[in-house]
Amino acid sequence: MSNSIVGVRSWRDWADAPLRWAGPLAGLGINQVVAFSSEPDVDLLYAIPVFGLCSAGGVLLADLVVHPRRRGVREAGVVRRRVRDQIPRALVASLGAQAVLLVILLAVSVGTATVDEAGRVGRALTESCQGHTYVIGPWPGPYYAWPVLGGLGVGSVVCALTLRRVTRRAGDDGRRRVRARATVGAWGVLVAAPLFAVSSTMAVALDTLPCGGRAGGLGALGLAFVALVSAVTAGWCLVALLVPDAHIEERS
Repeated sequence: MSNSIVGVRSWRDWADAPLRWAGPLAGLGINQVVAFSSEPDVDLLYAIPVFGLCSAGGVLLADLVVHPRRRGVREAGVVRRRVRDQIPRALVASLGAQAVLLVILLAVSVGTATVDEAGRVGRALTESCQGHTYVIGPWPGPYYAWPVLGGLGVGSVVCALTLRRVTRRAGDDGRRRVRARATVGAWGVLVAAPLFAVSSTMAVALDTLPCGGRAGGLGALGLAFVALVSAVTAGWCLVALLVPDAHIEERS
């Protein structure tokens, strides 16, 4: 669709970026005043999806509020807009692979989790060798997995619906790409930050096992690499969320 329209600047145009920033700021504020768990590590796992969901909500709020007035003659052609044309495909593909890896790691950790030394279920990894039983923790078992999976599931739905609305809504194509990139950034935080927490925790636990042997060392090394990649991805997505314009090339 092409528009021969003269846009009239209004307060709504200038409110676009502040409204998008309101989401992450709201997420930080909620996490400061609300304790989701009495344990700091578990509370952090709840804080990540809250931040991501509020960030996606900021993008949606900006899309709902910003309606620049237009005047002129509109010339419309039949052009089908698709979500995949608005998003950074390489980044989304990487995040999809990391999301699958996160689910796989959580499935493995939940299946191998045992009771820790304090008698709490699903928070440690136990190994028996040379007549001794070793209990290593923390381990991302069920107690830690549910907030991660819940946040990932709900956040993925919210971000997908936001992308769908942003893509189908009439308006400036550049602004549409900015909001789509910010939404992908919010989803990326929901994926990469928990993946870093899970992979790094598992890497430390495997490296600590006295009888892990070569297999345990290789597993710890592989998980450390995953943690590094996810940390870089989380930082990249945070920039895409807060400053999406910096990731988008200007079109002539």
